[in-house]
Amino acid sequence: MNSASTISSVGFCTYTGDGNFDTLEGSLRTISDLGATAAELSLYGEELISGGRIIPGRAERLVEITRKFDLRYSVHGQIVSNFMDSEHLNLQKAVVRAMLELCNRVEAGILVHHSGQAKMPALTRIGELDQMERDALAEMAEIAKGYGVRIALENIFALSDAEYRQTPEKVGETAKAVNSPNVCGLIDFSHAYIECTRLGLNWREQIRAMAPVTGHLHVHDSFGRPYSMTKFYHPAEATALGIGDLHLPIGWGDIPWEEIFSELTFLPDTMLIMEITGERFATEQADSLARALKLVDLVNSRRLAA
Repeated sequence: MNSASTISSVGFCTYTGDGNFDTLEGSLRTISDLGATAAELSLYGEELISGGRIIPGRAERLVEITRKFDLRYSVHGQIVSNFMDSEHLNLQKAVVRAMLELCNRVEAGILVHHSGQAKMPALTRIGELDQMERDALAEMAEIAKGYGVRIALENIFALSDAEYRQTPEKVGETAKAVNSPNVCGLIDFSHAYIECTRLGLNWREQIRAMAPVTGHLHVHDSFGRPYSMTKFYHPAEATALGIGDLHLPIGWGDIPWEEIFSELTFLPDTMLIMEITGERFATEQADSLARALKLVDLVNSRRLAA
């Protein structure tokens, strides 16, 4: 794999030590030792930004750690990032600016940004929310351009009908509407499965519509079941029931991975990140990596044959 491939690198997200850099370094070492070529830095949990400003000493330590490993990096921004949050929009933008600077410092080519969320508005206001997000993304894209970073807009799922989230197809339309090489879509296959089950949509059609503008992938397994119950005393209980956003190793759920990767293609130089952490699934990561590399071959071999 190389940057000329459709999918150019494969790896895992780091699990956060909530500011403990020893945990981050250990996570990166595990990813590197597995033979992966990429890592997604879960920087939302590493106490690197305070009030929208980067904490200099901690950022320097981050750079020291990332330079120890021969990996390509992406950065996962705030879980709560939300460009439909009118009340806190300036604060949201400040953190994204800081995250883009951190991407530059660790030479990460992708910043993962969650698509917007709001209380379900009157139908006449949905267009306003969508436009607010597009305007903010366009503004951030100009900053990302200076750093050589792509902002990857990730599809999420709603927890109930009282929450507005864009469908995967609409997330792709948002990325396309911004019309910048520094904004692309990010397909999270499990998120799409859950949301489309909730809404009664054909999820394969939804991700098919999003794929042409997609430059980053989140892979983890599930059964596509919305949160019909939310209280579990241990993550393994949710796994046993197959409910929710489980982040399972490939093959533990029922997503038809081979079918999907046999038909979809993505933007050049797409990174595939498995959100399957060594914190929970250390003994399953190697098998998931082997499975992921076979999926990558299904995509890249079609490009070579074309």
